[in-house]
Formats: sequence, C-alpha cells, structure tokens
Amino acid sequence: MAATGCGGGTGTGSATSEVTSITALDYYTDASEHSQWGEILTACGRTAGVKVEQTSVPTASLVPRVLRQASSRTLPDLLMLDNPDLQQIAQTGVLTPLDQYGIDSSGFAKGILSAGTYQGKVYGLAPDVSTVALFYNKDMLAKAGVAVPRSWDELKTAAAKLTRPGRYGMAVDANATFESSWQFLPFLWSNGGDEKQLDTPQAAQALQLWVDLVKSGSMSKSVLNWTQADVHDQFANGKTAMMLNGPWRIPALNKDENLHWGVASVPVPRTGQTPVTPLGGEVWTVPQSPSKARQEKAAQVLACLNDSSSMLALAKQHFTVPSRSTVASQYAEQVPSMAAFVQSVESARPRTAKLGVKWPKAATGIHTAIQAALTGEQTPEEALSHAQQIATSN
Repeated sequence: MAATGCGGGTGTGSATSEVTSITALDYYTDASEHSQWGEILTACGRTAGVKVEQTSVPTASLVPRVLRQASSRTLPDLLMLDNPDLQQIAQTGVLTPLDQYGIDSSGFAKGILSAGTYQGKVYGLAPDVSTVALFYNKDMLAKAGVAVPRSWDELKTAAAKLTRPGRYGMAVDANATFESSWQFLPFLWSNGGDEKQLDTPQAAQALQLWVDLVKSGSMSKSVLNWTQADVHDQFANGKTAMMLNGPWRIPALNKDENLHWGVASVPVPRTGQTPVTPLGGEVWTVPQSPSKARQEKAAQVLACLNDSSSMLALAKQHFTVPSRSTVASQYAEQVPSMAAFVQSVESARPRTAKLGVKWPKAATGIHTAIQAALTGEQTPEEALSHAQQIATSN
C-alpha cells in the first residue's frame, strides 16, 4: 500500500538514528486483515526509517494484555485500541499526548477526535471509522411499492408491508451483548435520549419502537439471539427486507450479483431530523516508553497512518470511512455505497463521550433492557428503570 507523503508531523524531539525497529500491537487476527494492516504498517515504518514488528491478539485479549504490560512496563511502542477502551487505558497514565509530537489532528470530524481524547488531551487518532445504517433490498421494496423509510412511522409501515410468510420486514441485533447496545444507540440518541439517564420517556419511546416491530410480526423474535453476522445472513438470504448493520458487510453483499441492495441513514423519530449514530473504529496510540527515541519513531508511524492518502487506501480496503472530513467526502463520490455512512459519521458520537470509563455499565443496562422488553417480561419503562440501576451500580 502506498504511503507517500506520510513522513511529516512529528516535530523534532530526541535523536532517533539508533532506533531501527519498533513494536506494534493490535487485534487484527483475521488473516487478510492482519496482512492488510501489516502492509500499511510496513510502508509507514519504511517512511519513518524503522521496521514495524506487528503482533495481533484476539479482541477480548487485547485490553487485559495491555493492562498487564502497563504494570510490567513492557508495552509496545505503537498500540491500537478499540475507541471505547481508550478512556480506561489513558486513565492509567501509560499513554502519551499526541500534541507533544506535533501530530496534525486537524480536519477530523468532531466525534472522531473526541473518541481519542481523555481529559482534554488527544491520546489516539483513528485513520478510519465506521457506524451503522439501514440496508434495504431494492427489489423487495419496489415490488411492495414501499419507499425507503426515513422516519420511525415510515419504518413501521414499510416493515409491515414487506413482511410475508418466510420473510420479515426488518432485522436488528438485539442479543444480550454490547452489539445490541451499539445498534440501539441511533434510536436512543436521535430521540434525545441519553446514556447518562436511561429511565426517560425518550429512551422508552425508542425501545417501544423495537417492541412494536416484534409485536406486530414485522421483526422476528429471534433477533433476541442474533448477532450482527446473523442479521447479515438473514438479509443476504432474503429472509428480511431491511436490516441495521455496518459497512463491513458490504464486501460479502457485493459478491452476490443477484442481490440488489441500497443503504440509507438510520430512520429518525421525525422526518428531517439528523440521525445520531455511534462511532466505531480503532485509535492508534503511543504508550510511555523509557526510550524517547522509540516514542518519536512510533509517533511518526502513527502520523503516517493518519495521513490522507493512507486513510483513503484503508477505507477502500475495509469499507470504512476516512476520519478527515474532506477525504471522506472524496471517498463518498468514489464509493457511492458508502455515502450514507460518510454522512452519518459527521454527526456520530463515541460511546464514551459522556460516561468515559463508566460506559460498559450503561451498555450492559441497555442490552439487559432490550432483552426484558422484547420478551415481554417488562415494559420499556420498567426495563429501562432497571437499566439505570445497573448503569449506576458500584
């Protein structure tokens, strides 16, 4: 992968001539993804004059490993983190603020920059990001005479018209994991709800929408057990006409020439509103090190990863959104299927923006409430009251 023009932006700092290699840690264990990131790390390392030794560990193992390495002072020189985890790691004091290297963070969408910020300082930058949007089957909508839904009322009407034996109108991931919390956030946030206070009328209205879709038969009760991958399979196999999912599904969808699909922004409570979706993606950071020279080299590689040309190349490879707004606009013109995601990213929010390290408790409360409400065990109001107790528990 080309990484030209990536060398600048790390300031002067310590002499770095003696550093010939640095280490990098991420969770890209998938063979193709590991290889793709290995290529860009190698190219950026070449620009910085070092070899980058990449190690990838399973997603669930990354943060525990980082915390262990932090206590033993054996952290890598360059560290990738899922953006909701940055707060927890930055809180330990093991990351360095990127402004000390003179790294350029201009032109990033507000939410993206916020995702890498802790207590007012930028500790991580994401070359590319993701969010969720509404996928729809063009042929099914056309045959049913249904327009792409833009509002909640239109979504319920469209889902009902598209439902028939062997096919549901709509599908989401409502399982008992953080995935369903992630998928619920566009409905919560776009309705004025807040993760800091889950037991509000705005939150209840958002959850009621999902309950109504299941109760009416427009959405399968099986969503309680479906992952985002399962939702994709339902859509790809013609068993649902619409789904909420991320752009990482596009490569698989593109392989089926007979599947004609489109993407639109997540429907909002009232037509004309701007959807507020959650921000996904990983940030790259420079941990504290006894060697300032190694930190400087790692910062040069990080700056290269976040160069406009690298961003564009990564986005095209992974069907993600470049983090700089001007690059993202250029990308949307080149890859039209990503336009809805590019538009949504501009107003997207990181999950930790308001709660920081307390976000996981709120996320647990949210997916617990979804399960209780969709099974009918509790009303949305009752379920969200319990969710708030979970979110504020010690």
